[in-house]
Amino acid sequence: MPVLNISNFNIVTACLGGFTLVFGLVSYVVKEHCYMGEALPALLFGLIFNKAKWVIPEEYGNVREITLEFSRLVLGIQLVLAGVQLPAKYLVKEWRSFFFLLVPVMTTMWVVTALIIWLIFPNLRYLDALIIGSCVTPTDPVLSNSVVKGKFAEKYVSESLRNIISAESGANDGFGYPFLFLALYIDRYSGTKIAKEWIVETILYEILLSVAYGAVIGYLGQELLGYAKKFNFVDDESFLVFVFALGLFILGTAGMIGTDDLLAAFIAGNAFTWNDWFREETKDDTLQPTLDLMLNFAIFLWVGVVMPWGQFNQPHLNLPVWRFVLCGICVLVFRRLPAMLVFYKFIPTIKNLKEAVFAGFFGPIGIGAIFYLHTALNKLDEFVEENEHGEAHTYDPHWLISVMYPLVYFLILSSVIVHGITIPVSMLGKQLPTTLSRTMTMTRSFSRSRSRSRDRTPRDREGHVKIDAISGPTDLRQNAHVVDESGATDDSQETYTRPAPEIGFVIPDRRGDQV
Repeated sequence: MPVLNISNFNIVTACLGGFTLVFGLVSYVVKEHCYMGEALPALLFGLIFNKAKWVIPEEYGNVREITLEFSRLVLGIQLVLAGVQLPAKYLVKEWRSFFFLLVPVMTTMWVVTALIIWLIFPNLRYLDALIIGSCVTPTDPVLSNSVVKGKFAEKYVSESLRNIISAESGANDGFGYPFLFLALYIDRYSGTKIAKEWIVETILYEILLSVAYGAVIGYLGQELLGYAKKFNFVDDESFLVFVFALGLFILGTAGMIGTDDLLAAFIAGNAFTWNDWFREETKDDTLQPTLDLMLNFAIFLWVGVVMPWGQFNQPHLNLPVWRFVLCGICVLVFRRLPAMLVFYKFIPTIKNLKEAVFAGFFGPIGIGAIFYLHTALNKLDEFVEENEHGEAHTYDPHWLISVMYPLVYFLILSSVIVHGITIPVSMLGKQLPTTLSRTMTMTRSFSRSRSRSRDRTPRDREGHVKIDAISGPTDLRQNAHVVDESGATDDSQETYTRPAPEIGFVIPDRRGDQV
């Protein structure tokens, strides 16, 4: 007899394929008419799969390790694509904008976010809040696509603003390491060892080495692909998929040498299209957006499945849901917008206050926050092991972990919802008054027309309609005049001359002109 094989692999593939099919059937309406991306629907479907017990991630292995590597894979490919899609030599031409976005703006975002967390959640040191804040400081390249691509972006967002939002979300995802490890090293070490570890290991080895490595690999990849294309060594399929292979190669090799693989991926992507050749060759290609879309489906479905929904309300730990909601609102309002309003005059690509407000609001928290969360958790686990072995570090990070894990996920959820529905709601608010005004105008016009028609109808003194006003066969000769041969009229006789009918057709000739 046939036996059901309800394995984890079959369930996961069925859920991923089912969501892709359902979303694909209405994708044009969702994206081009509702101005909504795929992140929010995927997250909600992931929640459904989790609550229905269709997908149980704990059965697949170490959930934290799977989530870390999965987010790293998606970010690596996304950041290469973000770099490739920028104009030629963009990082050099816009170096001033990048400096202010990555140093003063990002630092202000980090400090303000930490302050909000420290004020709302009890028993946290400000240093703990800095560790949590560093996870949600970078903006997300996946969620940023909703405001840099598509019908809404092309119509309402200038090209220069779209480019800088996309470039910043790619660069600061890799530039989050200094903020995270500065807080961790302050917590772990003391004195000059903090500066030594942070400057040598983080700034020199992880940041600067990753920039150099990504630039070299990206430039070499462009040259090799150019020669292969020139001498017809590469077919069309391999040509299009080359950038994805480049992203995988950067992730693997940079990860092996221990440098910042995310920043290296972004730099490699921009170096790869330094002369704009590859970008122009593939600007009409649909393979890159298609693979990008499938990665987005998979990662946000997974986030919806593994999100700790039950930890968003823990009154027994003095972590009620109102603290998470209040923190989410304050972070979304004050994390980025004030910093952008202060520094936008020093950023050449942001032309005016309106663009500053737009760029300040759309700084979403997404997959990058998940990556830094699990990176920080791994480091904090090392602190726990040191405490168990009686080493110098004495601070117990268990409370920090208890707060950080659900809080970062809640901030991601808040950002996905708010940034996912802001554009649809704003467009609805813009169109609703016009629609209501047109409806009311048509209603009033119809009412006035009915009223005028009623007023013209002949009535007697009591208001009843006269019999001769009713449509039907009537004596057309009534009240007609008789014309005698002299041209005079005689009202004593009743004659009627039917007027000749007029032809009311418009006949176009062969040239399309009306005659």
